[in-house]
Amino acid sequence: MDAETSEQMMDATYRALCEHGYADLTMQRIADESSVSKATFHYHFDTKEELLNAFLDHLIEEFERRLACEASDPRERLDAFLDAIFTPAEDTDVSPIPLMELKSQAPYHDAYRERFVEMDDRLREVVATAVRDGIESGQFDDADPEEVAQFIVTAINGAHIREVALGEDPNETRRLVEEYLERRLGYTSEVVA
Repeated sequence: MDAETSEQMMDATYRALCEHGYADLTMQRIADESSVSKATFHYHFDTKEELLNAFLDHLIEEFERRLACEASDPRERLDAFLDAIFTPAEDTDVSPIPLMELKSQAPYHDAYRERFVEMDDRLREVVATAVRDGIESGQFDDADPEEVAQFIVTAINGAHIREVALGEDPNETRRLVEEYLERRLGYTSEVVA
């Protein structure tokens, strides 16, 4: 399938999940969100689950792009990470709703669960590496990088749930995460020159 058709299908899947949720999601409703026909969707994906697996792969690729940071400074990397994670949906046109809808299905779909484990592992890796590098360079106080990463990823997951279920601004959780990092690591979000 060409890149344009693939992008249209992934965008349509995103919009349909936002509008209908997983329970009411059908191939027709996804196709209705796109100029791509239902027949074309079925040509490329035999089932809704196959399409959603491809959609999760697409989300992971987008997720990796958002997390990419060329900075060598651990503090800058953590700042960029927090910016990528905690930017409110209304500021990015990216809603956590599709992610939450599919996470709710992970207990019933091993393929979904595997992808979420992969995403979680990647988040923890990014945080732990930045923390470890900051400790080694003397920028951060001594702490267990894996433990810090576990806490931050748990807070991220909670922030997404609170944003979707309660309409809470994720910046409140970001503030709490930054306070935790300051207490735990001596981290401040401003880069000191």
